[in-house]
Amino acid sequence: MTSGTIKKYDKYSVAELKKKAQVVFNKWIRERDNGWPCISCGVAPVQQAGHYLSQGHHSALRYNEDNTAGQCIRCNLYLSGNLINYRIGLVKRIGEDRVRKLEQTPKKAFNWDRFSLIDVIEKYK
Repeated sequence: MTSGTIKKYDKYSVAELKKKAQVVFNKWIRERDNGWPCISCGVAPVQQAGHYLSQGHHSALRYNEDNTAGQCIRCNLYLSGNLINYRIGLVKRIGEDRVRKLEQTPKKAFNWDRFSLIDVIEKYK
């Protein structure tokens, strides 16, 4: 990462960078999964980027491509992720080994610093 890239984000707080990174990452996930059905129900079109393991309990996986997939609003919001079916769909997409690796990630707080967040923004924009 260049000093010019870092300087471009000087006016943003870490909280603002985190929000910006989430917007950019979620958009990238929706574009990646465009044309596929919702990972959970397998029927509805992708409308949101849903996380298999929650951002609250697994904050280190917030911007992890394997932990995030396109979901419909119904599954993501109203069915709390429809996680049993999410896992089934995720295994079909990335395989049992990668899903188990996600599930073995320790539940602990992860503090995103500004440089890591800038990396996320630049990678997914």
